[in-house]
Amino acid sequence: MKILVLNGPNINMLGIREPNLYGTETYETLVQKIKSYCDEKGIETAFFQSNHEGALVDRIQEAFGVFDAIVMNPAAYTHTSVALLDALKAVKIPTVEVHISDVSKREDFRQVSFVRAACFKTICGLGTDGYLRAVDAIIEFLGEEK
Repeated sequence: MKILVLNGPNINMLGIREPNLYGTETYETLVQKIKSYCDEKGIETAFFQSNHEGALVDRIQEAFGVFDAIVMNPAAYTHTSVALLDALKAVKIPTVEVHISDVSKREDFRQVSFVRAACFKTICGLGTDGYLRAVDAIIEFLGEEK
């Protein structure tokens, strides 16, 4: 099984940006945490983070026929990007939406997720462990662990 882990704007600033909301773990630590978890399960991973919407769209399109699933934290693009939604719908790769904070308890504008319509599950408010729960959800959804 191959999983692509995509992260949107400002996720590269983990550990610096609002640690009261996002914790003190760095992006590099997050990547290593997910990689180690997946390695134990025999899952191949690739990681991509961008602050640019078009780069994320390009990466989703490039995933077609290559990856079995996507774990995606679209970050601020969650609430604004029809382009990400359309890209996910186009490739039809099973996707889990992840948010480090509990967006349901935040500002009103964060209650809207455009990408959610193309995801089979959303995980919020579990900190970076949400990414690991997303991997578990993918394993259950695809019914396999290779």
